[in-house]
Amino acid sequence: MSMNINPMDTEKLISGDHPLWSQSYYFNFYDPKSKVGGITRIGVFEHRKEANDWFIFFRDGKPLYTRINGNLAYTAGRPDPGMEVAGIRLTSIAPLMKARIEYSSPDFAVDLLCEGLQPMVDCVALSRDEAGALAEEMAYIHMEGTFRITGSITLRNSERIEIDGTGLRDVSAGPRNWDYLLSYNLAWPVFSNGMAFVGVHAISTHGTNAYFKIFYDGKQWSPIKRIEDKNEYEKDGMTIKSLHWRFWDSSGRMFEINGKPLCSFPCPLDGFVVNSHMMEYKLADGTVGYGLAEAAFRYDSLTPGPVADIRLANTFPPLRQS
Repeated sequence: MSMNINPMDTEKLISGDHPLWSQSYYFNFYDPKSKVGGITRIGVFEHRKEANDWFIFFRDGKPLYTRINGNLAYTAGRPDPGMEVAGIRLTSIAPLMKARIEYSSPDFAVDLLCEGLQPMVDCVALSRDEAGALAEEMAYIHMEGTFRITGSITLRNSERIEIDGTGLRDVSAGPRNWDYLLSYNLAWPVFSNGMAFVGVHAISTHGTNAYFKIFYDGKQWSPIKRIEDKNEYEKDGMTIKSLHWRFWDSSGRMFEINGKPLCSFPCPLDGFVVNSHMMEYKLADGTVGYGLAEAAFRYDSLTPGPVADIRLANTFPPLRQS
């Protein structure tokens, strides 16, 4: 059963009774000028006394630095007042609006400032009619927002890359039960006209559909009435070749987004894999955006074979009308 959580407390230590209680802090960004993008995620399992991280950076489609760790030592630290996991330091400067990411090693260093472009909102609350058990199993609260990211990255050869890009971040608290999921599709574009889209279509191990889906029209976040999500895959059945989605906002307006990958990188989670892609997106009118796409699967939902889409046929059943 979910619990009431004050959104302004989500960057602090929050304890819950669920055995898989987790807090997660996630950022993704892309800077089209430098062609540099990346993902930073720190997760903490309170009762398992474990932490984990994803720390992935690329330039022009090629890896710059990757640090993916699971089963790390527990930390009671949180972004407010500050936390560090595997050398990654995350500090909240203004709750849910401004944060700093720091990392320093002989091979790679990061100092990035993330400043919100609008107040973050809880996509679980806005998707309540569609989230269902997904919220109960994966997050009681899931704050989302877009941000501008500035700062620098320094490589092992002392090359300094100045960053000025945009991205999307989320802050969540609640259970994180990966065994609940068979698969999911995710698209998180941030467009140059200020629009942004958060879409997740998940299939449970029981074969049920669930959604997180909200839209920022340049002025406010609102629920999405309906999504049609379609990905074309490479022969491995896991890497997105192209993305073609349509969605209808709460006013009935239809938007179409297409995407092509700039880089892809799998993040394994025991028997589950989150295959992340940084994408170049386009709206039907040609407006360009950048952001994440994920194609995530349980390994036992995949079948071998040299075909473009080798997932089980019922992984993404026809969407119900709404």
